[in-house]
Amino acid sequence: MAPVTIPPRRRRGRGPFSSLTRRILAVNVVALGVLVGGILYLDQFRSSLVTQRTEALLTQGELMAGALGLAASSGPEAVDLDVEPARALLRRLTDPIDTRARLFSNDGRLVADTNDLRLDAQVRRIDLPPPDAGPGLVEFLYDLVEPLLPTTRRRTLYVEYPLQQARDYPEATAALAGSAGAIERVTIDGTPHISVAIPVTRFRKVLGALVLSVEARDIDQAIRAERLAILEVFGVALLITILLSFFLARTIAQPVHRLAEAAEQVKAGRGRRVKIPDFGRRQDEIGDLSVALEAMTSALYARIDAIEAFAADVAHELKNPLSSIRSATEAWARTKDPQAKQRLAEIIEIDVRRLDKLISEISDASRLDAEMARDERRPVAVDKLLSGLIDTYRDLERPGWPALVLTIAPEAEGLEVRGSPERLGRVFRNLLDNAISFSGTDGTAQVVVALKRQDDRLLVTIDDDGPGIPDEALTRIFDRFYTERPNEQVGSHSGLGLAIARQIVEAHDGTIRAENRGPADADRRGARFILDLPVDPGDEKRR
Repeated sequence: MAPVTIPPRRRRGRGPFSSLTRRILAVNVVALGVLVGGILYLDQFRSSLVTQRTEALLTQGELMAGALGLAASSGPEAVDLDVEPARALLRRLTDPIDTRARLFSNDGRLVADTNDLRLDAQVRRIDLPPPDAGPGLVEFLYDLVEPLLPTTRRRTLYVEYPLQQARDYPEATAALAGSAGAIERVTIDGTPHISVAIPVTRFRKVLGALVLSVEARDIDQAIRAERLAILEVFGVALLITILLSFFLARTIAQPVHRLAEAAEQVKAGRGRRVKIPDFGRRQDEIGDLSVALEAMTSALYARIDAIEAFAADVAHELKNPLSSIRSATEAWARTKDPQAKQRLAEIIEIDVRRLDKLISEISDASRLDAEMARDERRPVAVDKLLSGLIDTYRDLERPGWPALVLTIAPEAEGLEVRGSPERLGRVFRNLLDNAISFSGTDGTAQVVVALKRQDDRLLVTIDDDGPGIPDEALTRIFDRFYTERPNEQVGSHSGLGLAIARQIVEAHDGTIRAENRGPADADRRGARFILDLPVDPGDEKRR
């Protein structure tokens, strides 16, 4: 047999955290990061602020353009604006608001600019941060990611030429063509610059273009404050997510790690039984895994115990004929009597046959589990199987054998069980051989095989007219190598037949038991073996 190679133990605990912990943490953090990144990148709040500011400028511009068209033109026949009245009116209209206004004539010349008309408009005020205030961690992180956000990439640079013309500004050109327009730009220092242009008309005649513009520094400040707040909330959520991820990983990874350690200890052996950690109270898959591992380990230890007991029984059973053969050979060497040597030769022959049968039965018993695991289960008609076996035994009938009788109840005819016909046939052969061997050789005994149905089970009983079974041995007779046979029959029977029969029956989800038919003081007390097998559910459906 090829040697069994045990794979080396896998190294766990790579790094400070387990792989499962890192995966749970990565999934939760990435999901949160994607959510926050999407909020920052899409930036719907900023778009709404810019739209509101643009609509407000357009409304102001329409009112101013209407007033300029009425008051700064010479009448219905005018084709251009009156410059001086237009400048005076534009200054009065823009005094209450912090908005720059420029007026272009219908030929594109700049005729009025509030930056030139108002002295205070020529001074630009920029609010500086407090001298002791430096960027915090959140602001530092925001400054790193801000260039990647869409608002920084999509805005064009605002350039103001020394001699301004309407053609320098697309929105002004569109206004001179009769359409209002708006555009957002950014100054060289990054300040948002919103500009709208409205045609100045009189009796549907375009007299010029009014351009209102504002540096919307407050929009960027509001956006920055909002994004910093989002990042602060993200930081808190990230911390909570990490803590919850560690808690979740601990509730999953630690029990799995303990179960894996216990499995490693079971594999290593070390001469002691390992207790599998019990997580059965958990109503989840970890609890199911713990219960399954405990059941598997218990079955493994039970199998080990059975193998050890089997090995001990085999050693004991082989030792008896070997001791007998050794004694006979030693006596053969010392005796000179031919008759004694003949008797010793017969003893050796009997023991050799017994050894041969023992080894064959032991080999079959040791392979039985593996062979049954490979067997293909299929429907088996029990009545036909029993009829065929009885006919075969009748053909092999020898003088002195008991009469074989088979009775099949009408309700059991044609019923099937799911299993292996070869294995079930072996069970019935073992039981028939056992019944025949105990029924005597005077030819007056009977072996009765009966098949009947009881609810969803099939019952097979095999009765003999033998001496019966001692009451204390009714369960022990199914143990390996146990026998109640007389001494003259020991050499021809291994004591494994009933043990093999029980093993096969239990593999078919059935039971087997023995009882006595008559009282203890009867001449022929008789034994009865009762075999209980489940009816094939598929057979029930077909009926």
